[in-house]
Amino acid sequence: MDRASNFIPGPYQELLDAKPLRSLAPMFPAPMGINVNQSSTPPLVCVTPVGQFPVGFGSGILPAFGSTTTFTTTANGVSYTGYTANGPIDATPISAYKTRPGIVSLDGDEPYSGSASGRKSKRSSGSAADGSNGVKFKRPKPVYKNFVAGKELAFLPPSASDPREVVEAVHMTFEALRRRHLQLDEIQETSKRADLKAGAIMMASNIRANVGKRVGIVPGVEIGDIFYFRMELCIIGLHAPSMGGIDYMSAKFGTDEDSVAICIVAAGGYENVDDDTDTLVYSGSGGNSRNSEERHDQKLERGNLALERSLHRKNEIRVVRGFRDPFCLTGKIYIYDGLYKIQESWKERTKSGINCFKYKLLREPGQPDGAALWKMTQGWIDNPTSRGRVILPDLSSGAEALPVCLVNEVDHEKGPGHFTYDSQVKYLRPLSSMKPLQGCGCQSVCLPGDPNCACGQHNGGDLPYSSSGLLVCRKPIIYECSDACHCTTNCRNRVTQKGVRFHFEVFRTANRGWGLRCWDPIRAGAFICEYTGEVIDELKVNLDDSEDDYIFQTVCPGEKTLKWNFGPELIGEESTYVSADEFEPLPIKISAKKMGNVSRFMNHSCSPNVFWQPVQHDHGDDSHPHIMFFALKHIPPMTELTFDYGVAGSESSELPACTPRFELWYYSLRMTMGFNMNCEETVNYRRFELHRQLNYG
Repeated sequence: MDRASNFIPGPYQELLDAKPLRSLAPMFPAPMGINVNQSSTPPLVCVTPVGQFPVGFGSGILPAFGSTTTFTTTANGVSYTGYTANGPIDATPISAYKTRPGIVSLDGDEPYSGSASGRKSKRSSGSAADGSNGVKFKRPKPVYKNFVAGKELAFLPPSASDPREVVEAVHMTFEALRRRHLQLDEIQETSKRADLKAGAIMMASNIRANVGKRVGIVPGVEIGDIFYFRMELCIIGLHAPSMGGIDYMSAKFGTDEDSVAICIVAAGGYENVDDDTDTLVYSGSGGNSRNSEERHDQKLERGNLALERSLHRKNEIRVVRGFRDPFCLTGKIYIYDGLYKIQESWKERTKSGINCFKYKLLREPGQPDGAALWKMTQGWIDNPTSRGRVILPDLSSGAEALPVCLVNEVDHEKGPGHFTYDSQVKYLRPLSSMKPLQGCGCQSVCLPGDPNCACGQHNGGDLPYSSSGLLVCRKPIIYECSDACHCTTNCRNRVTQKGVRFHFEVFRTANRGWGLRCWDPIRAGAFICEYTGEVIDELKVNLDDSEDDYIFQTVCPGEKTLKWNFGPELIGEESTYVSADEFEPLPIKISAKKMGNVSRFMNHSCSPNVFWQPVQHDHGDDSHPHIMFFALKHIPPMTELTFDYGVAGSESSELPACTPRFELWYYSLRMTMGFNMNCEETVNYRRFELHRQLNYG
C-alpha cells in the first residue's frame, strides 16, 4: 500500500525543490600515478571507495608485497609494472585517499554504468543490458585470480562461487587479518588501526567482493548482517566511503544521467531520528566540525545533492544503521537494514545553529527484519519476561550465569527429552590423576610478546586471544592459563574457563527438532560455549545404541572451518592451512545424551557459523582436551547456531544443509570405523531408518 505524504514544514523548515545541476555533480580527478588517455581508452566505470583509507591507493606508490607497483590504464583495465612478489605487504594506514580504479572483482557483477565522478561512461557493444526502471547496466566477465605471489590462496573460493560464499570468504579473511595484525601490534606495543591495515592488504591484493557501485541489492549481502568496522562495508561492496555517511554515483535513467544516492550509514554522527524501524529521518553531510567555530550551513552538493536527486528519481537506497555495541562501551555495531526510498526533504536549523538538510526515508515493504529484530532482542535482554511463547524461563536451572530460555513457536511440543543440565565435562578418570598442565610465572597478567611467559610459549610464542577475548586463529590445541599459573583471573589467557556470557535460547525448529540461537550479537572469534557431557571409551562405542544421537567426536571439522585461519601468505608468513587429508582427529568422544548443556542442541550445517577448537586449562592430557565452540563469523541475533559435524565422503553430498544430529553421527561413525555394509550393520541401518522416520518424518 502506498504511503501518503503528510509532511507540513515548520517555522524553521523549508521545502526543497532542487533541479538537477550538472555543475554540482561531484567531480574527482584521476588518482596520481594513473595515466588516463581519454582519446584512445574508454574511461573506467568501475568506481571504488572515496574516503579515509590506507596509504598508497590512488598514488604512484602502492604497498604490494614489499615493493612498489605503478598502475597505468589499458583498454582492458589496469596493467602492472615494477611488480615484485617476494615479500609481505607493508601497508601503513593514513587518512584520505582515492582508491585506484580497476580493482578486480571477485564476482564480476557490476550493474549500473556510472561513477562517483559524474563523468559519462562509454560502453563497449554488447556489454549493456536493460535493468529495472529503465536503468542500463553491464556485467563484465569475472577476472579475479585466486593467487598471491604465484601461489593459490587456499582460503578463498573460486570466482564462480555463490555470491554469498564470496562475501563471507572475503569478510572472514578481513577479520582474520585484522585479528592477526592486532596481535602483532600488541607485541610491538603500537596502536595502529588493525582494521585499516587489513583493508590495505586486501585492497592491494585485489581481494574484494562486489567491486563497482550499484543501486539496490548487493549480491551476497543479506538484511540483518552485522559489522563492527566501516572498512568491512567497503571490502564487500555495501558502502564505499570508509568515513562518509553517503555513498552515491552517477547512473543512467533511460537516456538521462543523474547523480543519485545508493547507500547511507546512520551511525549517530548527526541528529538523525531512528526510533521507528520503518522510518528514518537522515541529516545531510557537512557543517559539523570538531572546532565549533568552524561550523557552517550545509551545502546542496555531492552527497546532499545525490540524496535530493534520489527523492525525484525514487531509486532504492541501502540503509546501514549503527547501534552501540553491548560488549564494548566505545564500540558500534552496524546492521544492514535493507532498502529504503526518500519520501520528503526539507531544510532545518539544528541545535548547534546551522542549517541542515533533512531527508525522510521509508523502508520498502516485504523485506526481512533487520534493525527491528535487533531492537526486539535488546528488549528481551532488558526484560526476559517480554519474550513470548516461553515454555521454561531457564532450562539450565541456574547452572549458567545467564538463563537459557526454552521457546516453541512451531508446534505443541513441551520440551526436549529428559537430560541433566551440566556445564562441566565428566571424564573417565579424575582430573587429579591426569598429567598436570605447566603454569606460568607471570605476575598479575600475561603480556603479549613476553618470552618468559610459559603459556605464551605453549601457544607458539603468541597469546591466542586478543585483548577483547577473541580467538586470533585456529590451532591443534590452545593452552589457557591454569591454577598452576601465578597470573590472576583477569588474565586475557583465561577465556573459555569463565563460562557462557551470552543470552541463549533453545527453540523448536520446523524440521530439525530443537535448535540453539542467541539474543546477543556474536563477534567472529568469540567464545560461545563448551561441548559438555560424558567422555566415553572409544572402544565401547555401541552401534546398537541407536538412541544416542548426541555423540561428539573430532572428525574433520569441514572445509570452511579449516579455512578459518588468517591468510598468512598475505603478510609473508607461512601458510597454516591444513587440508582434510592432513587433519588428525583426537580420540576423545563425548556423549550428551544423559547430561550436557546448550551445545547438545546445535544442529549440523554445511554452511556453519560455529566451529570447535580443543582447549586445555585444567589438565595436560592432550588426547582428551575440552571441546570449545567459537564463532566462525559475525552472527546476528536470533540466527541459529550450527557447526559442521565433519561428515566426509559421497554420502554427505546428499544430506540437507541442516541435518539432525543422529543422522550425522551415524554417517560419521561409519566413516571413522571404515567398514562396508555387513549383516550386523544392515540391522543397525534398519534401526537407524526406523528411528529417522519416527522422529523426523
